[in-house]
Amino acid sequence: MKSTVVIPNYNGVEYLKECICSLMEQKNKDFAICVVDNGSKDESVLWLKENFPSVQIIELKENTGFCHAVNVGIKACKTKYVILLNNDTVVLTDFVAYLEKAMEKEKNTFSVSAKMLDMHNPSLLDGAGDLYCALGWAYARGKGREAVKYYTEREEIFSACGGAAIYRREIFDKIGYFDENHFAYLEDCDIGYRAQIFGYHNYYEPKAKVYHAGSAASGSRYNEFKVRLAARNSIYLSYKNMPLLQLVINFPLLALGILIKYLFFIKKGLSTSYGEGIKQGIILCRKGEGKRNKVEFQWKHLRNYLRIQFLLWKNIFERMVQ
Repeated sequence: MKSTVVIPNYNGVEYLKECICSLMEQKNKDFAICVVDNGSKDESVLWLKENFPSVQIIELKENTGFCHAVNVGIKACKTKYVILLNNDTVVLTDFVAYLEKAMEKEKNTFSVSAKMLDMHNPSLLDGAGDLYCALGWAYARGKGREAVKYYTEREEIFSACGGAAIYRREIFDKIGYFDENHFAYLEDCDIGYRAQIFGYHNYYEPKAKVYHAGSAASGSRYNEFKVRLAARNSIYLSYKNMPLLQLVINFPLLALGILIKYLFFIKKGLSTSYGEGIKQGIILCRKGEGKRNKVEFQWKHLRNYLRIQFLLWKNIFERMVQ
């Protein structure tokens, strides 16, 4: 057995039913499933126990957020790989096999992201891995584009989307686990960034396909909670992964990115939430809990930092043409 599928769940019994059933239909059944329940008040745990007793269930007393839940699941795994999967997904029959095969192509691979399709309109992409740019923006590649035309080949990406991706478990012990200061949002971009600093790579595998409903926990694509938390985490992500000199170099573009986002959220009626998130992010960076997790600069990683900086600039243009 090479992989354990870890599914964080919070009041998602209706989604969870389809997700688990699709995993049970995999051609290769030699993998484990672990559901980490974040203090659900619905019948998620009861349904699992009654219908799929072979599924490992870790019950948390309260909603501790995505990051803590998946960290608990990852640490409970004994397999070589761990697959993170959102509960609002349905996977195709070769999903696990294709992800495992992709991981075995190169030893320095940290993660591989699956091809995520819009569950409500499967002809459109929900995401083909994530990119991060010097404007401080993280975004899903190809979201809303025709799935048959775009991102049909395996390629390197900035980070895997934690909603459907496989990770090499032993590397977490070297670079650290998901940063629980994030709670949720951008935590997958953060850990993909950190992996690159340490010299590992992230890839996208279009043969591993999954249907994704999207925003099952938060309720919508844009809402006060999501906008505020994502804004907070965008500030924290840049601060913790960039050395001082890199922050100074990127500051004009980071400031421009904040301004553009603020103007965008004025139109959405969410500028107050966005502004609060930016303020909370700055406060987090100044606190001990934020400073403790800042990646310490090491000269041996200089080449990796230079490579990442090139990608940060390059990905601005990638975003503009998407």
